Amino acid sequence: MANFKGHALPGSFFLIVGLWWSVKYPLKHLHQKGKRTHLAHHYQRLEVTEAAIRTLFPVIGILAEQFVPDGPHGHLYSENHWIKLMNWQHSTMYLFFAVSGITDMLTYLISHVPLGVDRLIMAVATFNEGFLFYHHVHNRPPLDQYIHSLLLCAVFGGALSIFLEVILRDNIVLELFRTSLVILQGTWFWQIGFVLFPPSGGPSWDQADHSNIMFITMCFCWHYLAALCIVAVNYSLVYCLLRRFKRHEAEIIGIRKLKSDHTYQKALLSGSDEE
Repeated sequence: MANFKGHALPGSFFLIVGLWWSVKYPLKHLHQKGKRTHLAHHYQRLEVTEAAIRTLFPVIGILAEQFVPDGPHGHLYSENHWIKLMNWQHSTMYLFFAVSGITDMLTYLISHVPLGVDRLIMAVATFNEGFLFYHHVHNRPPLDQYIHSLLLCAVFGGALSIFLEVILRDNIVLELFRTSLVILQGTWFWQIGFVLFPPSGGPSWDQADHSNIMFITMCFCWHYLAALCIVAVNYSLVYCLLRRFKRHEAEIIGIRKLKSDHTYQKALLSGSDEE
């Protein structure tokens, strides 16, 4: 959809997933130290639920692209011309992410799926997104082309990071790097919508003004800095909460131990008195 909603929808999807990952990966990394066997079942159920949601999001996107009032409604070619190819490109992007979500579910539900296939398919889906967007903005005004080309930095960077995770699985640095780029994609989709299709009905940006391109470049850096801050803050919050929880748990165990010791001593004393 070549409008504000068409950019806000995928932006919201990426933001939700990125924010969730910024909590999940620190929690998994910090909580599983020394307890991987004990918590494996709980995290497996969590992964399956997440994969199902990441499959549902693209399905919603495909339906939105195909069946909006001015959408192609499933028709690709009619009367010697192509129908709404932009909507079809967006649908193709969503389709690959849906396949990635399904692969994730199969990875955790079927033991015969080779380890790393889920990351490989996710990397392919992300690369496909960048490939489609690279050929998406030809013959557009300069600002339109440039603001979409900046998105490719986050997309191809994410694809490379995910591909490395095929080899270096459960690497917290790569997982957080991927998370920051997904958050960046989410916020940048929203930024593209505000620049190219102002929702308030205000004046549109001058597409040929080089000053606008310079500002957008700085704005992209600010977006990524904000994404890094979100990841860092959420990691710190998870660390502090887990540390506080473990301290509270240790205090409870200590109190129970003292009570049991006191009960044992009373039993010994009563036994000696009877003798």
